[in-house]
Amino acid sequence: MFRLLTGGALCAFVSLAAPAQAQSGSTSQTGTAQTDPSAQNVPTEGGTKSVVSRDSGYPAEAEGYGATTGGYNISRWAEDWTKYKDPAKRDDFLDSLKYISISDEDNVYLTLSGEIRARVNSTSNPGLVEADAQRLDILRLVAGADLHLGDHVRVFGELANGTVGGVNTGAVAGTQRNDLFAQQIFADIYGKVGNVDVGVRGGRQEFTDGISLLVSARDNNALMFTLDGVRAWAKGSKLRADVFDFNFVNFGTEGIRDDRTDGDTRFSGISLGVVLPKTLFGGSKLFFDPLLWRLRSREQTWGGVTGREERIYYGGRLWGSVGPLTVDYTVTREEGDFAGRPIKAWQVFAAQTYRLGKGTSAPRVGLRGDYGSGGDAFDPTKPLRTSFSPFGNNIYYTYGVFVGPINFLAAAPNLSFQPIKKVRVTAEYEFMWRSTDRDAVYRSNGTPYAGTQNVAGHEIGQAARLQAVWSISPRLSFTGRLEHVAAGDVLTRAGYKSSNFGAGWVSFRF
Repeated sequence: MFRLLTGGALCAFVSLAAPAQAQSGSTSQTGTAQTDPSAQNVPTEGGTKSVVSRDSGYPAEAEGYGATTGGYNISRWAEDWTKYKDPAKRDDFLDSLKYISISDEDNVYLTLSGEIRARVNSTSNPGLVEADAQRLDILRLVAGADLHLGDHVRVFGELANGTVGGVNTGAVAGTQRNDLFAQQIFADIYGKVGNVDVGVRGGRQEFTDGISLLVSARDNNALMFTLDGVRAWAKGSKLRADVFDFNFVNFGTEGIRDDRTDGDTRFSGISLGVVLPKTLFGGSKLFFDPLLWRLRSREQTWGGVTGREERIYYGGRLWGSVGPLTVDYTVTREEGDFAGRPIKAWQVFAAQTYRLGKGTSAPRVGLRGDYGSGGDAFDPTKPLRTSFSPFGNNIYYTYGVFVGPINFLAAAPNLSFQPIKKVRVTAEYEFMWRSTDRDAVYRSNGTPYAGTQNVAGHEIGQAARLQAVWSISPRLSFTGRLEHVAAGDVLTRAGYKSSNFGAGWVSFRF
């Protein structure tokens, strides 16, 4: 029934969007994008059309493909390098790899991409448990190829390797250490129905159509978060729809064959997008993105009980800019069933920044607030009120991924500024509580800190964070992060400690 509902919604959308496209014409391709380093759900200015929809009138930054800056996107398939068809626009050998003509036809070509990222993480009291410090030396290697076979077919593939060394590394997940991973491999078929861009994609792929706190590529890891399945889209100039049906991927640590489809975890639904009138609030660029999703897991664990969970998400996201103010507000209701218990949960994310001056380099001050409901996970006689994000960006809450948005309430003022050209610094101070003392404090992966469900109090702690990003060139960048997490009453009463986290990495991509 859920699949029938989402498929029917896409068909209805195509019939509605075609006249809207014809009447409204094309909108600007510049605007806001989710690129702010400290509050990644706060849009900033910028945007470039993706290669699969560069003729669409829908604003580039709101297509559901993530942000493209300087031609580059976290999802490399979303980049458009057709400008390099003209050899006069190429500056070096690497530019020539972005458009390799393989036939006499202009629209049959190959784009190659790659990334090398060397990173060091240092954590005191890993897991907030008193222990020797941990150091992780992480290397990411990625190679990709994007083959365009005319105006309606493309095939994309990406291989990745993750290597981890260091001190006191402990058990390392397959998202950090993996000899060889088929990170993405899919085929697209796309075109137009009337004036509406439509397409379908099948295979292993990244999916970031939504606020990054719910769905993200998790670039913090050596390997990206990818899914196996099908995605279909339709875009007019003011409306868009994205229908999908995915399974998660179980990451191995060896070759390609041990990274298998997870048949026990399925994620499906529909994401919509609406361009709101520019006349709102005296001049604005705002978007409203409703969503209806389902996450099903056959082996979910809450309160020490493992069982089948089906969680339905419905809600919406309002985001964009009004003059110097950027806003990003999301509300989702979660309902469903866990091991025979009803689910009744909420998540609310609210972030805003204000630009103190003109231009993208001006300082910004901001405030964000985040809420994830909790309660009664350890009481099987009551409804489950713990919220859960499908695969959100967990470094948003703490760089050391100590906590996640489950039974969680946070407020964080922040400041972002550019002390010198090409360097952006962000400072933030976060206050964290649990929303109810009838539940535990949870890690970013959804597991509870043992014993916190049995102690009184609400304060999880506070986090002071600093990040600097040096954009040396469009291809080369350096990022440094420092964080101190001071454990609050709930954690200390349960025996947990404070922690310091530091990270630095250099990334080169082409």
